[in-house]
Amino acid sequence: MRKIVTLSAVAFLSTMAFADTDIQKELDALKKKIEMLEKQQKSTTQTLTDVKKKTAGDNVKFGIDFRNAIDMLEYKNNDTGQTFRNGSLLSSRLYLTMAASPMEKLTFKGKLAIYSTWGSHLYVEDAPLKDWSASSKAADSVMRLKEGYFVYSDKIGAQPITFSIGRRTSSMGFLESTRQNESEEGSPLSHITNMEVNGVMTMLNFDRFVQGSYVKFVLGRAHTGEMVNVYGTNGTNGNVIPFADIDTTAEDENVDFFVMPVSLYNNGQYEVMTQWAHIFDTKGKNITTTKTAVAAGKADLFALSARINGIGDEINDFLDNTTAIASVAATRYDAKDGYTLVGSPDGGTSNGYSFWAGFIVPDMITDDGKLGVEYNHGSKNWTPMTWAEDTAIGSKIAVRGDAYEAYWNFNLFGVKYLPSQVRYTYAQHDYTPNFNCNGWTAPVEVDLTSQDLRFFVSYRY
Repeated sequence: MRKIVTLSAVAFLSTMAFADTDIQKELDALKKKIEMLEKQQKSTTQTLTDVKKKTAGDNVKFGIDFRNAIDMLEYKNNDTGQTFRNGSLLSSRLYLTMAASPMEKLTFKGKLAIYSTWGSHLYVEDAPLKDWSASSKAADSVMRLKEGYFVYSDKIGAQPITFSIGRRTSSMGFLESTRQNESEEGSPLSHITNMEVNGVMTMLNFDRFVQGSYVKFVLGRAHTGEMVNVYGTNGTNGNVIPFADIDTTAEDENVDFFVMPVSLYNNGQYEVMTQWAHIFDTKGKNITTTKTAVAAGKADLFALSARINGIGDEINDFLDNTTAIASVAATRYDAKDGYTLVGSPDGGTSNGYSFWAGFIVPDMITDDGKLGVEYNHGSKNWTPMTWAEDTAIGSKIAVRGDAYEAYWNFNLFGVKYLPSQVRYTYAQHDYTPNFNCNGWTAPVEVDLTSQDLRFFVSYRY
């Protein structure tokens, strides 16, 4: 019996020894694979590090914002009874965004845009749009520069200071981006400035004194005046015009502007901003020759806007996610002798005003959806700089009368990359509608109504 037990023990121990040997071989093989993978990972990491060193971080990050929309439009002249409709205005808008930071304190941002109506021509057939406005209106299928600027930030002693030059983020500004369901907000107050700006900017940050406060000084150009060929040729048939203006009395002068946006206070919940804009040689009408779109004087625009992000202090989730907006604004156009601006008398002034209010609340249906209602009112001579399209029926911000709007912002299928909107806008024009800041048009009493029902889906990444 003892012999049997002994033989069994020997057999068991021999089996275990062989088993241990096999397991050890497998462990050794696994260890070699792990070491090999670690070497490959280290090599890949080193390669990426070498690339970054060689490029010094000089690379561009690209993004996409692609929006498709359908608008159902109606216009009615209540004086004549005429009604005009478009049951399916289809448009596509593509933004290709760019961002880079090649060195410390210096950044670049850009945005290329195609904004076309379905079936549109290669080039817009009507009067040519300005280079800074064409990307903000549904027209043709040409890609244009919507934004392109660099920003340099530093300190002078304890004072933070920022410099920038290029085509700025000047549309979809304060109070406007929310109703458009846009993720990024432009810098100016959209109540008086909703158009792209080519210019230079200096910003002084005073956050160390008042939370969220700063002031920006922007000097730019909206129109390049008449140029002639100083070599005596007529500038046609391929002759070069060397960008000179030899007639200092010409009515087609450069139109420059100065804009000063100011953030008075911003703690994340309460935001208050103001802005003054001054336009040099703005376009009006020559009373003697009746010639229009000529340098006729100057203009000043003012706005004071506020936004409350969350009503009260943690009263409930609904009020915490409710936003209220309010804004008041005024425009003043001063014509020089022999000219008129916005219907002013010879060499006189034309004053206008507007106010804007709204609420945005959670939709109680989706996770991030919002329901908004807004109201705008403008007086007879109200004339802001709102070239950028804020509705397909024209700028409701610039309405001379009353505009009512309701919208639902939501993410389609709950996907954050698919921001969408259903929006209805109704405008009652009591005076000649203001399009493109036309200082040579004298507002007269009218009774026009317009409606726009819009649905869009965007893809942003």
